[in-house]
Amino acid sequence: MKNILHVIIISLFSLTVISCSSSDTKTTTDNTSTSTTSSPLYISVGDNGTILTSSDGSTWTSRTSGTTNRNWGVTYGNSTFIAVGDNGTILSSSDGTTWTSRTSGTTELLYRVTYGNDTFVTVGGNGTILTSSDGTTWTSRTSGTSNYLDGIIYSNSIFMTVGGNGTILTSSDATTWTSRTSGTTQDLAGLTYGNSTFVAVGGDDTNYDNGTILTSSDGTTWTTKTSGATYAYWGISYGNSTFVTTGTSGSILTSSDGSTWTSRTSGITNHLWGVTYGNSTFMTVSYGGDILTSSDGISWTSGTSGTTNALSDVTYKE
Repeated sequence: MKNILHVIIISLFSLTVISCSSSDTKTTTDNTSTSTTSSPLYISVGDNGTILTSSDGSTWTSRTSGTTNRNWGVTYGNSTFIAVGDNGTILSSSDGTTWTSRTSGTTELLYRVTYGNDTFVTVGGNGTILTSSDGTTWTSRTSGTSNYLDGIIYSNSIFMTVGGNGTILTSSDATTWTSRTSGTTQDLAGLTYGNSTFVAVGGDDTNYDNGTILTSSDGTTWTTKTSGATYAYWGISYGNSTFVTTGTSGSILTSSDGSTWTSRTSGITNHLWGVTYGNSTFMTVSYGGDILTSSDGISWTSGTSGTTNALSDVTYKE
């Protein structure tokens, strides 16, 4: 099902902005990072090896990645940026400007990457999980599933990944993984943590519908919530005491507790994938190259990325 999506969005482009807040990625959000530098930086990665950087989220500069593979995810940790993508692509950079290709040991598509507990973790097709302490040397781990794995975070002392057919796995060390019962067979794509709550989102990756939202206080027992919309959701973040999830046809939902959700107007109809929170701002990106920002998750403003390629993830580093 995820493979069908990837074929459909063959021209997609992935954007990521890195946050020094906890590694739940994007809020923490799906791309968590620990920052050791003082210069704020947004990173965008995408189709045909595209990498863009911005110090303010408004003006973007194209960087040379050295690859034509599509990049899907990016994060920051241990003074290192990591981007991952098609055909097992892993790139690393100390400054977001100069990038070096690393050997992943796999040809599987890698969807997302995070950093926590002194460890980088990337996940992808056929249950692929790779770990690294430095972003250079990578080790394959046994996930126990052949479903694709999409969202990955480290938060509340837990690594967690979600994926196809309702897959949820947790780990304390990123080496040994335990399957959890999600209560759904819908594909799960986004994952975050905030307000003492894990939230996973997803839906039907073939038809982009049947929006699914799950919550858990411990990552083990999960409860299905009513999203109030039929769209599939792919990105989720937490910040400013608010959960924000994004998805099909410009759909945006917000929630203060992860249980009750309110639809917001994005102003666009392109699919939204990634969303992050950093610098007191939510940022989400679209398959049409749109970049939207919001201070509260309610009112959104469209910016210019400098590309019409699809964007799929965003993160921020202070």
